[in-house]
Amino acid sequence: MEEKLYLGVDIGGTAAKLGIVSGEGGIIGEIGEYSVNFDGYRTPIIETIIKGIHDLLSKRNMASSMLSGIGVSATGGINSKSGTVEGSAGHIENWLGTNIKDRLEKEFGVRTEVLNDANAAALGEMWKGAAKGLSDVVVVTIGTGVGGGIIVNSKVLIGQKGFAGEVGHTPLYSDGELCSCKNRGCLEYYGSTRALVREVSAAIDRGEISGIDKNGVDGRLIFEEVKKGNAEVSKYVDRWQDDIAAGIVGFVHIFNPEMVIIGGGVSKQKELFIDKVREKVLTRVMANFARDLRIEAATLGNDAGIIGAVRFVMDSMQ
Repeated sequence: MEEKLYLGVDIGGTAAKLGIVSGEGGIIGEIGEYSVNFDGYRTPIIETIIKGIHDLLSKRNMASSMLSGIGVSATGGINSKSGTVEGSAGHIENWLGTNIKDRLEKEFGVRTEVLNDANAAALGEMWKGAAKGLSDVVVVTIGTGVGGGIIVNSKVLIGQKGFAGEVGHTPLYSDGELCSCKNRGCLEYYGSTRALVREVSAAIDRGEISGIDKNGVDGRLIFEEVKKGNAEVSKYVDRWQDDIAAGIVGFVHIFNPEMVIIGGGVSKQKELFIDKVREKVLTRVMANFARDLRIEAATLGNDAGIIGAVRFVMDSMQ
């Protein structure tokens, strides 16, 4: 019996990655990468994706009929029931309203399923990543924003339309600052790496931190300063980690997971970030929730979306 092959598509705001994935979750050969904003989004992203899939299949001497399914991980608010983009960052033109599922099924004649990129990454980590073999997992991704996904009984929690898992817009402070979502006090506003850079930069402006050029402040520089023992910078990092831990404590109490996975570039900072956040969370959650709870860094990196999207289409066919 021949092994089933799937196409995984991971659509971001600047590029899309495409790969052939086996039914066992292994990526076969090289991943194709295609810019989606090469002309300022005047060419609709979906047209770039269709062209890219044709290109990838041609390079592999494959017909679309050889695929058992297409799984798509996509940026934005994705209605997974219809496969449609129902929410989008304002700078991405010609994306809102795109019915990805319909377009790809008509073009390639292959069952296609679509989910939000953070949910796809969560599924990927459960299937082949840090949470392999587990069934109840919370994934939190820390970057310019805060994203995430929830796995319950080995299935991604998508909600009524597929929007579930927007962990970054969990309010931490009822009287907090205005978030991009128009609510106040969201975890994303306080717990993203952008938030950390914003707070450290503001402290430099106030003269609370000296010896650092504000124009060069980014996450890497901040953690280098912490490694050097910079007490003032460390104070802001500690406060930032408190907010992240507070959000995770809430997720633990709601979902009672076996593991919390933290993704994003900052997750590579094991001693200065993962270990610190783990300690804060385990100190604050109720004792019965803390028992056997694991908090670890994501391991799949940029492959998580492709692998998770394929798992999603496979699950939908069962």
